[in-house]
This record gives sequence, C-alpha cells and structure tokens, in this order.
Amino acid sequence: MTGDITQATEKTPTDAPETRTGGRIYRPLTDIVETDQGVSMMLEMPGVGPDHVEITLENRVLTVRGKVEQTQPDNLQLAYAEYGEGDFERAFSLSEDFDPDRIEAEMRNGVLTLTLPRSAETQPRRIAVRGA
Repeated sequence: MTGDITQATEKTPTDAPETRTGGRIYRPLTDIVETDQGVSMMLEMPGVGPDHVEITLENRVLTVRGKVEQTQPDNLQLAYAEYGEGDFERAFSLSEDFDPDRIEAEMRNGVLTLTLPRSAETQPRRIAVRGA
C-alpha cells in the first residue's frame, strides 16, 4: 500500500466484534489506485445503499462505515447463506498530502469509490528551463 495511505484498522468477519443488532462487522475489500493528482479507492460493499454509508475524516483517519439492511424475499426460507447480516467498516490513515475539502464519494453497483485529490502544493509541476 502507498505511503500516503495506511490501514488504520484490521477487522475481518472472524475477529470483528458484533454490532448492537447481533450482526458482524466486515472489512470491505479495497483497491487503491494512485496518480500524481491523487488516489482513488474502491471498496466492495454489497447490499449497502448510498444512504447507508457514513464517511468521516478525523485527525487524518478516513473511516468508512456501511449498514446492511436485512432483506429476505417474502414466502421464502433461506436454505444456505455465506453472506451474513452485518455492517462494513474500514479505516485508513492519510498523509497530509490530500485536500480534505475535495474528497468525493460515489456508490455504484455495490462498490464505493472515493476520490482523494492531492493538495495543489503536493502535486508535481513542470518547471520551464530558459536558455541564456
């Protein structure tokens, strides 16, 4: 993982505490793509709608939480389940290179995409060389 972003918590279904509703806290799988302009993070959060995602930034720790609403079709009984009821949570420590006022988030098809632009001072710039 890039030096600009490090994992702040390590939570998995097997060692995570239970939520108040008795479900588990899952650590969403995350891909991070880095460019000179910033970082994009894609977090897999199946079953979580955009209105059930909470993203906070405090003391350079970016925390993403998602609430899964229990859904079961009417008149059907679950025969087998690998995806249990629970919530998603993941936290990352950010370097000071990012502009907190320009962070954007979008949820599409169970994937939360966060765009973290670098501040203008930390972006590489080209310096022109003049001839004598």
